[in-house]
Amino acid sequence: MTSTGSAAGALSLRRLVDWFRTHPLAFDATLASGVLVCMVAGSFTDPHGSPNGPTFGDRAPDAYSVLLMTAGAAALVRRRREPFVVLGLTVAFTLVELVDDSRPAPIAMSAVVALCTVAARTDRPTTWRVGLATMTVLTAAAMVFGPTPWYAQENLGIFAWTGMAAAAGDAVRSRRAFVDAIRERAERAERTREEEARRRVAEERLRIARDLHDVVAHHIALVNVQAGVAAHLMEKRPDQAKEALAHVREAGRSALDELRATVGLLRQSGDPEAPTEPAPGLAVLDGLLDSFRKAGLPVALARADGDGPLPAAVDLAAYRIVQEALTNVRKHAGPDAEAEVSVVRVGRTVEITVLDNGASPAAPDGAPAGGHGLLGMRERVGALGGTLTAAPRYGGGFRVQAILPVAPRTGEGEDT
Repeated sequence: MTSTGSAAGALSLRRLVDWFRTHPLAFDATLASGVLVCMVAGSFTDPHGSPNGPTFGDRAPDAYSVLLMTAGAAALVRRRREPFVVLGLTVAFTLVELVDDSRPAPIAMSAVVALCTVAARTDRPTTWRVGLATMTVLTAAAMVFGPTPWYAQENLGIFAWTGMAAAAGDAVRSRRAFVDAIRERAERAERTREEEARRRVAEERLRIARDLHDVVAHHIALVNVQAGVAAHLMEKRPDQAKEALAHVREAGRSALDELRATVGLLRQSGDPEAPTEPAPGLAVLDGLLDSFRKAGLPVALARADGDGPLPAAVDLAAYRIVQEALTNVRKHAGPDAEAEVSVVRVGRTVEITVLDNGASPAAPDGAPAGGHGLLGMRERVGALGGTLTAAPRYGGGFRVQAILPVAPRTGEGEDT
C-alpha cells in the first residue's frame, strides 16, 4: 500500500508540474502568492524581540506595509514577460521599506525572486552587472537607513540573499542552455542520419539502374544479332539457323537470370525468394567473351591481374565495363570488327582496356556518341575513385580504358 501511494503521489506531482509548464502565468501567480505569504509571516517576526533570539507575534504590519508587500508580490506575476521592469519595481518597494524602518516588511524577498529571474533569462555579463548593482543599492540602503549598526546580520543577509539569487539564476540559465545544446545536437544527428540514409538509397538506385542497363543492353544486342542471323539462314542453312536460335535462347535465359538477381536486390530482407547467386565478376569473364564470340564478334583476351581477388565493387565494375564496351563494339563498330580485351593489375590499380578496329561510334552530327552506356561506365568508375578514357583510336577503331583502385583511397575505408 505504501509503494502504491508513493507512486500515485509521484504521478500527481508530475501532472501538476506538466500543467504548470504549459500554464506559466498560473505558476507565476502561485509563486507570487507564496512570496506574499512568506513576507507577511516575516513581518510578524522580530529578530531582536528578546535576549534569547527572535520572537513571533510581538509586532504586526500596518496597512501601508501590507500594501507594499502586496504590490511587490503582485509584480512577480509579470516576471517572465518584463523581468527588468519587475526587478526595478521590487527594488523600489524594498528601498521604500528600508528607508522608513518604522514599518517592518521584508519586501526584499520579492526583489530576490525578481533578480533570480533576470539572471535566468539573460546572459552572464548582464547578470554580473545587474546583480552587483542590486546588491550594492539594497545593502547600502540597509546599512545607512536601518535601525541596526551597519555591520548587523540583517544587512549582511540582504547582501548574501541577492548574491545567491543571481548565482542561482545564472545556474538555471546555464543548465537550460546545456540541455538545449544537447537537444539541438541530437536533432542535428537525426537529420544527418536521415540525409545519409536518403543518399545511400539514391546511390543504390543508381547502381541498380546501371546494372539493369548493362544487362538489358548486352543481352538484347546479342539476341538481336542472333535473330537476324537466324532469319538470314533459315531457308539456305537451317542447321546454322537452328544454332543461332539456340544462342538466342541462351542469351535470353542469361538475361532473365541476371534481371532476376538484380531486381531481387529490391526485395525486403524477409522475402523468401532472395537472390542467392553472386554478382558477376572477372572470374566469369571467359563466359562473357564466349557469348560475344558466338554472336560473331572475335574477341582476344590478355590477362595479368594476378591471383589475388579484387574487392567486390571493383570486380563487378570491371566486368560491367567489359560487357558494356563489347556491347557498343557489337552495335556500332560494324560487321567486320574485332575486339581485344586486356585486364592488367599494376600496383594498387587494375587497368581494363577494350580496343576494336571498327568504325568509331558517332552521333548524327559527327560528334562522338555519348549514350547511357558510356555515362554509366563513367559513373561506375567515378564512384570507385578511378578514371575512364573513351575515345576513337588513331587510324580507326575505338578505345575504352578504365583504371580502378584496388586498395582504398588515402584517408578512406580502413576501419579504425
